[in-house]
Parts: sequence; C-alpha cells; structure tokens
Amino acid sequence: MQPQSTSHILMIRPVRFGFNEQTAESNAFQDIKHAAQTKDIAQEDALREFENMTSQLKAAGVDIMVYDDTTEPYTPDSIFPNNWVSFHQSGKIVLYPMQAPNRRLERRMDIIEDLKNHFHVEQIIDLTHFEAQNKFLEGTGSMVLDRRYKVAYACLSPRTHEEVLDAFGEAMGYRIVKFDAFDASDRAVYHTNVVMCIGDSFAVVCLQAIKDPDQRLTVRDELVQTGKQVIEITLDQMNHFAGNMLLTNNKRGEKLLVMSTAAFESLTHKQKDELDDYAALHHFDLSMIEGNGGGSARCMMAEVHLPEK
Repeated sequence: MQPQSTSHILMIRPVRFGFNEQTAESNAFQDIKHAAQTKDIAQEDALREFENMTSQLKAAGVDIMVYDDTTEPYTPDSIFPNNWVSFHQSGKIVLYPMQAPNRRLERRMDIIEDLKNHFHVEQIIDLTHFEAQNKFLEGTGSMVLDRRYKVAYACLSPRTHEEVLDAFGEAMGYRIVKFDAFDASDRAVYHTNVVMCIGDSFAVVCLQAIKDPDQRLTVRDELVQTGKQVIEITLDQMNHFAGNMLLTNNKRGEKLLVMSTAAFESLTHKQKDELDDYAALHHFDLSMIEGNGGGSARCMMAEVHLPEK
C-alpha cells in the first residue's frame, strides 16, 4: 500500500507575490480589501512568512526543496505549486490545465529536470491541452488524493472540470468521488483542498459545505470505508483554512500536520486533541499569503512522492 505522506516537499520562494486579479472571480478566499491595504508590502511580508515556514519545517526534519520564482514572466501565485504539478510513487508526473493565463506561466520544466537528478521519473502525463477547451483541473488544489486507496475527491467548480477529472482518473488509476461544495455565501468553493484534508487514518472535512445530502453521505461513507476517522469542521473554520492542511513526515518517519496559524486557532480543543493523536501539529502565520493569495499552507506544498534514486 502506498504511503499517504512523504518527507520530500517542493516549495517556490516568491519574488513578486501579490493579489492576482485573474483568479479573484472564482476564489472567494482572496480578500480585495486586504490586498488594497497591503499592496506595497505584500511581497516583503509573504517572503518573510515563507522563510519562517520553510526554516521551521527544515528544522523539524522535513526535506524542503526550495526553488526561486523568476521575476519574469509575472506569476503572482507561484507560491502555490501544487496546482500545476503532482508527483507520484509510480514515477509519474502530472501537469495540469490552469484557469488563469498568468498561472499557466508557473509551469517550470527546469524544476522537473532538476528533480530528475534525485528521483526516478517514468512518465510525464500532460493534461494542459484541455486549456484550449476551457476545461481545467488545478492539481491537488482541485483534487484531494487518498494515495493509499487511489481515490481522488473533487468538488466541481470553474477550476475543476469533470472531463479532465476523468482523464486524470483513467491515466493514474484513481477512482473519482465528485461533489458540489459551497461556502456560507452559497458560492461554489474554488478548490477541494480548502474543504478537506486526508491523512493516512483520518480526514478533516467540512461536510456542511456539501449541501446535497446524498453527496455528503457518499463522501462520508467513502472516508469511513477507507479507514478514516472523520473530523468535521464548520463553514467558519473552513473559511479560516482549517481544511487546508497537509500531512507530511520527516526523515525520521515522524508525522507532521502542517497548517496556518489562522487554521490552528480556529480549531476546538477537541479537534486539536483528535488530530494530535495522528501527527504533531505545526502551524505558521501566513496571513499575508492567505489574504492576498486566497490559499494557505497546503497550497504552498507540492509533495514529491517519486521514488528516490
């Protein structure tokens, strides 16, 4: 059975981080007021938050592989690499179709070539041709993968198209569990990884966001049948990025659950106790990245599950 977590994490150091106008329409987590107030210091503060997070994770024994973004082309969301690429234990790499034109520029073959020096790559599956049809699937933002049982959970949105989901499932041998998810304002949630996080033996999920009772039951049953303790979060906690966590491990095999401080502080004592049974909780202040980028800790981390050389 494949492990759900890895100690190898790819992260991109920002150089021109800021509010992305091209993504704001479909991402209710981006805060235009926050962006207007922080425009002049967004990159400076985001870089500070990034360096704090990466240095602490490295100190905890996680293998953080940091690549610098480039000043040109302009890619304000490059800090979220999990949307353009995913890496799998089979040696496969998947490249994804992105909705925003300036996010498509984040795809970096030079990074993949460098990773080939350290990891075995068997095949690159390129789904980016779907962009020409305005059909998108933004990596492990659009899907939350249960790597052990090869199930991909996905809430449909302008950034997550059924046809591309099915193409991923066929190429990678994943079963797709599709559903619709909405925030407190009844807007479609843009990415599944703000709704839920899957660990090896637990799942954090905002079932309140899944309004259709049949879909809600399907998601819950699938999680239970694959051996997960279901830890439910509220819509308000989802809004504080409590669903946007990632289970990792360090080089000693110890489990870490990584999240933002906003997410951590939104959790109840009971939820923290439940999660602490599975992993040590690590949280970081990511308020600038969250407010301007509309993504949080999990979005910043692309897990490299490729076999090591």
